[in-house]
Amino acid sequence: MIFSRGCGNTDLAFRKGTASRLLEVSVRRLTHPIVIAFALLVVVGIALSSLVRTQEHDHAIVQHTMEVREALGSARLSLFEAETGMRGYLITGREDYLAPYLKARDMLPLHLGNLQKLTADNPAQQAAVAKLKPIVDELLPTLQSRIDTFRTSGQAAALASITGITKTLADEANGVLEGMLAEEARLLVERQAASERTSNYVQGLALVTLIFAIIFGALNAVESSRRRKEIEAGHAALHSSHERLKTEVKERETIEFQLRQAQKMEAVGQLTGGVAHDFNNMLAVVIGALDIARKRISQGDGNILTLIESAIEGAKRGALLTQRLLAFSRQQALEPKVLHINKLLSGLSDMLRRSLSENIRIEIVQGAGLWRTYADAHQLENALVNLAVNARDAMPNGGKLTIETENAVLDERYAADHAIAPGHYVMISISDTGTGMPPDVVARAFDPFFTTKAVGQGNGLGLSMVFGFVKQSGGHIKIYSELNQGTAVKIYLPRHESAEAFEDETRPVPRDELATHTTAKVLVVEDDDTVRLLTVASVEELGFMVFTANGAGEALRILAANTDIALLVTDVVMPEVSGRQLAEEARNRLPHLKVLYTTGYTRNAIVHNGALDPGVHLLSKPFTLEQLSQAIHRVMGT
Repeated sequence: MIFSRGCGNTDLAFRKGTASRLLEVSVRRLTHPIVIAFALLVVVGIALSSLVRTQEHDHAIVQHTMEVREALGSARLSLFEAETGMRGYLITGREDYLAPYLKARDMLPLHLGNLQKLTADNPAQQAAVAKLKPIVDELLPTLQSRIDTFRTSGQAAALASITGITKTLADEANGVLEGMLAEEARLLVERQAASERTSNYVQGLALVTLIFAIIFGALNAVESSRRRKEIEAGHAALHSSHERLKTEVKERETIEFQLRQAQKMEAVGQLTGGVAHDFNNMLAVVIGALDIARKRISQGDGNILTLIESAIEGAKRGALLTQRLLAFSRQQALEPKVLHINKLLSGLSDMLRRSLSENIRIEIVQGAGLWRTYADAHQLENALVNLAVNARDAMPNGGKLTIETENAVLDERYAADHAIAPGHYVMISISDTGTGMPPDVVARAFDPFFTTKAVGQGNGLGLSMVFGFVKQSGGHIKIYSELNQGTAVKIYLPRHESAEAFEDETRPVPRDELATHTTAKVLVVEDDDTVRLLTVASVEELGFMVFTANGAGEALRILAANTDIALLVTDVVMPEVSGRQLAEEARNRLPHLKVLYTTGYTRNAIVHNGALDPGVHLLSKPFTLEQLSQAIHRVMGT
């Protein structure tokens, strides 16, 4: 027992000594100059980062103040031009003096709306804008009444009607604007001073950071020199193998870069070659048919209907090719709705049976308790028809096509492997008993213009369009195939979680309804002269009374003079003021006005996150007369 107790005391002493030495080593490491310098460098760096963010915020506030001042200047200039334009017209009687007045009259509400948005962060300036608006609303009709008096009663009566009210209103408006400008000037001085102080702090702290970095670098250099001497011997032995490894890595990187460039150029060449080939074929049809038709008309031959139909068909194929390219690039404007896939398939089954051969048996297996999804029903139907037609082509001697739906849960591992979000999905499987595909074909199946069909039997955009639509809808698509065993394509669309009710597709307008409700007045706004001419002719062909404008300013003047216009048909992308901005201002003035947008391609004016904004009606260019009629009657609710 004594011996054991003695060993225990010795062991305890040994452990105490070891712990003491470990603590001493730890303290030495913590108090090492390099560690201290590095810690200080980190602290100063964090402080510097915070100050830089503050500096960026200060700069943004200063920039915002400059924007407000610029907007105030524009409003003040428009106010001045409105009054001087009216007075110049009354004095001279020349209509050209009204141009600045008309422009200012149309732009003042837009300037006030812009000021309302820009000063949202400043209650005092918001109050000033609120005070300014009724003054402008009273001033503009007063100016207009003087002009009307001139036109109805002559110059003397108009000049006699000028009272101090006009000057009083103008002075009040200018007073409000000058007050706002003075406030913004005060804010600008204050904010520039704050920004300058922050900049000085940043510069000072950056200098401190540099000093600490130099100290840390010097200490680290000393420490590195000591360590370098210890490892030079080992480096000598590894140098030879290291050089060989570097050479191999460099050679591999060069080969990989060349391979990536070759693959990229192959993809670009395939895409541009496919587009050029298909568009040249379509343009050959359009140009050739129209050229022959023109010649026959000049010779008095009226038998050109077949040629015109050929030209229209070629143009439609070009529009379809553009639509498919937009779908592949995930840039098409979708109109998603809450869908029940089983109901959609029930309505689609008859069309599929008519599209496929009689020797192909179709079986639709609808999953029980299927979740709803949120997608564009028309584009989903197109995708399913594309896949069904591909399956038909893979079964030249007949077979079986199975469409199956079920609920699916994609776990995090599968989602990470396929770069999608994990969660609940509605799965649609389209499988066939056809020839199948080898792995190399499966790997390229979604590439645009890639096809295994004979020349003239397909352009290779069907699967790429389906791929783009599914990805733009937030979903996932996967192909499973084996040679001589068939193919299965599975589409996963995200589950729609809300309690929103199922929405059916909009009912098509029957032909006997297309000629009704054409007594309404329509305003067509388009900045392209040729497109505007054709659009106006198309709307007139449908029987509507048409007004036309080439921009927002002219459109607002027409609406002011014709308040019974029922529909605005406007291009989205226009210089200075977009179609969306024009529509918002027009609806503010005429709440009853309906709006139909037209566009060849737009990304963010009325389309966000790949879908049309709620309540927006869009007709994509090019469009046929029937498509225009359908769109107008859909917007008008007839």
